Amino acid sequence: MQQVQFIQVTPEQLKETIIEGVKAELEEFKKHFEPKSPTEYLTRNEVSKLLSVDLSTIHNYTKRRLLQSYQIGSRVYYKRSEVENSLVKLKK
Repeated sequence: MQQVQFIQVTPEQLKETIIEGVKAELEEFKKHFEPKSPTEYLTRNEVSKLLSVDLSTIHNYTKRRLLQSYQIGSRVYYKRSEVENSLVKLKK
């Protein structure tokens, strides 16, 4: 077992030093922390309205794997983040 000795440090000074160290680490953690937001799922109708296209176009995009669909029972859903990420910037 390793022993640590604090010379000329009061318990209150040690406590303050530890608190300041923890605060600094928490601030650094907060800079890189992104809270996880719940995944938002859209129906085919919602995706067609979002992209201003017909349902048949959504069907074609899905078949061509431009959009990834997910199914629960007979219902088809799309992740909003994936729909937005599927948009490609045009080169001009």
